[in-house]
Amino acid sequence: MARWYIIHAYSGFESKVKEAIITEAERIGLSQLVEDVQVPSETVTEVKRGKKVQTERKTMPGYVLAKLTLNDDVYHLIKNTPKVTGFLGANGKPQAISESEASRYFGAAEAAAAAPRKTVSIDYEIGDSVKVLDGPFASFNGIVEELDFEKSRVKVAVSIFGRATPVELEFEHVELSK
Repeated sequence: MARWYIIHAYSGFESKVKEAIITEAERIGLSQLVEDVQVPSETVTEVKRGKKVQTERKTMPGYVLAKLTLNDDVYHLIKNTPKVTGFLGANGKPQAISESEASRYFGAAEAAAAAPRKTVSIDYEIGDSVKVLDGPFASFNGIVEELDFEKSRVKVAVSIFGRATPVELEFEHVELSK
């Protein structure tokens, strides 16, 4: 019976490990024992230089999940895959995780695939000098006063006629001043 296992891999090489396991299993005829190999990740929207960019972010860096029917051949296939340090488990023995625990890792990935979560990262913070890119205050400079991640909005103190006036804008309408 196939069960989920967590495989420890070099950080940054999770996708290469996934592909290597699938390719090698097919090559040596073990693909029926290697049901599924996944790299838990989510889709994130970031604001870089005033532009929205969608990126994939790994939710478990350094780990790959695999649904395997574990026997000696499959164990050696995984252990001998380049960039794999081993299975997660006590005393070097692979420890299977429950189906519900595995679905917790994929639940976020499936939800993100259905409706990408709008997590936004920005390259400025409170107190930074920023330039307004869009709207009636385009090309104005100001100081970041507040960040509202729930609404993806930033409050900037813009100097209008010599007075600091707070203006609320969307994250992507502001960039860090050079």
